[in-house]
Amino acid sequence: MGLREMWRLMSRFNSSRRTNIILQHLRMSKHTDAAAEVLLERKGCAGVITLNRPKFLNALNLSMIRQIYPQLKKWEQDPETFLIIIKGAGGKAFCAGGDIRVISEARKANQKIAQDFFREEYMLNNAIDSCQKPYIALIHGITMGGGVGLSVHGQFRVATEKSLFAMPETAIGLFPDVGGGYFLPRLQGKLGCFLALTGFRLKGRDVYAAGIATHFVDSEKLGMLEEDLLALKSPSKENIAEVLETYHAKSKIDQDKSFILEEHMDKINSWFSANTVEQIIENLQQDGSSFALEQLKVINKMSPTSLKITLRQLMEGSSKTLQEVLTMEYRMSQACMF
Repeated sequence: MGLREMWRLMSRFNSSRRTNIILQHLRMSKHTDAAAEVLLERKGCAGVITLNRPKFLNALNLSMIRQIYPQLKKWEQDPETFLIIIKGAGGKAFCAGGDIRVISEARKANQKIAQDFFREEYMLNNAIDSCQKPYIALIHGITMGGGVGLSVHGQFRVATEKSLFAMPETAIGLFPDVGGGYFLPRLQGKLGCFLALTGFRLKGRDVYAAGIATHFVDSEKLGMLEEDLLALKSPSKENIAEVLETYHAKSKIDQDKSFILEEHMDKINSWFSANTVEQIIENLQQDGSSFALEQLKVINKMSPTSLKITLRQLMEGSSKTLQEVLTMEYRMSQACMF
């Protein structure tokens, strides 16, 4: 499928209906106290970002992005800030995704808010990737969509037994953005393609086994880990990594558990190596195993347009830089929204 055909598919997809589905999926808020939505604090040797909308699973909005981005840049240049920690308040979620209610409210008048939200979100994703200070995301709880963008591009990502990762966008008429076209094709084999098309959820230690997280820590030790990181004196990247490795090595929960998809990886690699969605579906049908038919059932519930766009996105992104992918995804986001 060429680029022209891809954009034609996008335009055929009813944008109003898609936006309504997206809004049903995302957590929405009428909370207007922007100062309380994200906490930006200097603690010990670190800058600490706390996503502070626990009632809405710490969904990310434009005002939060506009607070985090400049502070991240300031800490990056501050000689007294040696690392940056980002976490979610409330214990249930790190960040469940983006909150684009304002886009729906503004889209009838103009497109500027939709442009601003996605552009500035992707700029933040890129800033995290290029950050010169060690960046540690404590992905405890639900981590989806925009929350993945706030974490996966950082140098260190710490999962717990309560972590829940997913990129569910094909179910809502979108695609796995925030750099999904970059990091998903770089997971083992065709795991990224499988996760992108099916929205399969990874939990706990599986988030680490898949390569989404760099470390796993028992949740009861997470507070102690943060305290030990903050107490470091002028730490190097190696000092920080040593603390994380120590906690990771001592984690006990599901220590001997094998990766949930391990027994299926050979087949996943075979099924999802196809260059078209139609061939992937045919591969699943021909296999006929219970796991294959289960994935087929899931895929058949997804937006056909989103499936095709997403497969092409990952194929293109596999050979692009993150900046190139984010540029591509910005253009895709605008085509999907309007």
